[in-house]
Amino acid sequence: MNYQETTNWMFNQLPMYQLQGASAYKEDLTNAQLLAKHLEHPEQKIKCIHVAGTNGKGSTSHMLASILQEAGYKVGLYTSPHLKDFRERIKINGIAISEDFVCDFIQKNKTFLEANEMSFFEMTVGLAFDYFVKEATDINIIEVGLGGRLDATNIITPLISVITNIGIDHTQFLGTTLEAIAGEKAGIIKPNIPVVIGEYTPETKPIFLAKAKENQAPIYFASELIAQTPPSDLQGDYQAHNKKTVLQTIAVLMAQKQYNVAPTNINLGLLHVVKNTGLLGRWQQLGKSPKIICDTAHNKHGLTIVMNQVQKEKFDTLHIVLGVVNDKDLDEILPLFPKKAIYYFCRPSIFRGLDVAVLAKKATEFNLNGTIFHSVSDAYQEACAKAQSTDFIYIGGSTFVVAEIL
Repeated sequence: MNYQETTNWMFNQLPMYQLQGASAYKEDLTNAQLLAKHLEHPEQKIKCIHVAGTNGKGSTSHMLASILQEAGYKVGLYTSPHLKDFRERIKINGIAISEDFVCDFIQKNKTFLEANEMSFFEMTVGLAFDYFVKEATDINIIEVGLGGRLDATNIITPLISVITNIGIDHTQFLGTTLEAIAGEKAGIIKPNIPVVIGEYTPETKPIFLAKAKENQAPIYFASELIAQTPPSDLQGDYQAHNKKTVLQTIAVLMAQKQYNVAPTNINLGLLHVVKNTGLLGRWQQLGKSPKIICDTAHNKHGLTIVMNQVQKEKFDTLHIVLGVVNDKDLDEILPLFPKKAIYYFCRPSIFRGLDVAVLAKKATEFNLNGTIFHSVSDAYQEACAKAQSTDFIYIGGSTFVVAEIL
């Protein structure tokens, strides 16, 4: 199979949460451990930082990778989901895994993957770990896919565990309260492995403290320990919290005396995240007149910050290209959007995309009014055609809406 045929097989034959939702979620680590054994335990041969959290784990992971690259290390980076190409998920020093490696891995292990009904995410984690071992990386930043305790990445024993924050999202898997979700995320805390907490609430802090105590894991609350942060090329307001998390994580890593990171590496790493890692879709500017911003924020915690930032912008008219997936709680997220805006409703072109008529009808209950479009690109093109040079266009609601624009 060529690369396109290989990725089509991965996407279509086996469950993939990005496209299918709940049916792709596995309830234990049996398959991940089985694949690891089949691959001769690559997870035991790599050094890692493990990053979980409701929001910010992607930005945090990319910042950490960028800083460590600036320090001269060969850095593996595993993240999800991808925006345009599957290979975005697996990179070394910002360079995506080769098409040949992906094809060879699947071809070599296809019989095993089929026989054991490996999910898309499980096989991708196995592929990443196998790649990092074969490429002899110095350190790897591993982003959790969903939750923590039962995530396929949770077979690693990292140098540091990181939990960025806790918000209400993926309630069908992780629970409906902050305490329950924190318990799932805290599942990445390992015995005697330090854990860095980016943000906490009165509900989540006791969960983290109890889990850390149970595992005799040193715990660091970045928001309490880090005051000032250097500038970064990642511009969203929410990056202030992520930068504190990153700085605290680097401090803990340095204390372990395995890696040496100078202040200049930190400063340059934060300034060159996009150049070093290729991160996309975080308060990303696509145009100046009118100003056009896209952002992958898609839940209450993330959208609250992003919508506040939108309102701080100077513009005559606000245009919002909006689409969501079908498991979003619209009663929770739609009130966050400004009523004084022109909306361009659309459906991301994936199986999980919410019917645009349903979105538009629900939006009117919150006095969000606009026009229905048959595709994301049609909605975006119309917003660009209607907007004056002094207006502002925001594109978001879902990672997949942003992906189609990029």
